[in-house]
Amino acid sequence: MLAELLSTKDIILDMETPSQSRLLQEIALHMERMHGMPEEWVFQSLSRREKIGSTALGGGVALPHARVKDLHHIQVAYIRLKSPIPYDAPDGKPVADILTLLVPKEATEEHLRILSEATQIFSNPQFRQRLHTCSDAEQTRQLFADWPVPA
Repeated sequence: MLAELLSTKDIILDMETPSQSRLLQEIALHMERMHGMPEEWVFQSLSRREKIGSTALGGGVALPHARVKDLHHIQVAYIRLKSPIPYDAPDGKPVADILTLLVPKEATEEHLRILSEATQIFSNPQFRQRLHTCSDAEQTRQLFADWPVPA
């Protein structure tokens, strides 16, 4: 399900950003440029969610997510940072892998299913290791589509 929602235009590799706040601004700008979503709404929604509690999972991963006013369908973006940033993770480690999930106000059950899938995928060290070897957006998207690898 996650791979179906993730487009290559929403995969950004080796972004440089100095802080969590700046990262959320960059995500909001990307969503405005690519999808016409008002930057301010996206930024405020993500920031409000982070104030409730950090969306960092640990292991260098964060899943910023929020409900966004007037959004009609789920938007997903994956960002790999060039240099990890502090993100108030439970293990204290900085974050380099960010999967953003923006959902309409009424998408509660689907939102939770996608968050659960993302948490499972990113909890796998082998997936994260392979993700860091991807050299472009298409290869990255294909890894999401192919995971989990059949035993």
